[in-house]
Amino acid sequence: MNISKEQVDLLVLDLLKLHLEEIEVDEEEFLDLLKGSLSLSLTEKKRVIDAVPELSQFQFDELKKVFLEEREKFRELAQAHPEDIKKLLVKQQQEWIELGEVYLLEQEKNNTKGQDEQKIDDIKKSLGL
Repeated sequence: MNISKEQVDLLVLDLLKLHLEEIEVDEEEFLDLLKGSLSLSLTEKKRVIDAVPELSQFQFDELKKVFLEEREKFRELAQAHPEDIKKLLVKQQQEWIELGEVYLLEQEKNNTKGQDEQKIDDIKKSLGL
């Protein structure tokens, strides 16, 4: 399964827009901060994205604050350990693509499930059930 970084960005951005209506968040900035996190694993990033529909304003604000602090700390570390940070960046970029693939597989699975349920409903109707 091939997916580009840009496609992953769009996919995740759509998921980030599923937050509660009363929540004020710059989805594109949040996407950039989440994507750029070097300390969160693929699984942890997915957990954040999946939790978006239930996150409060406070939780969004705190996550943003943590992501900004993390970014600053890694900038400082990059001066002392540039090679280590480069390795983390490569890993982060690979995991971002993997995250997109995980979401594509989930969408595919949900589409197949929906089609199967529709077939079952059609069969029930044809049998008069």
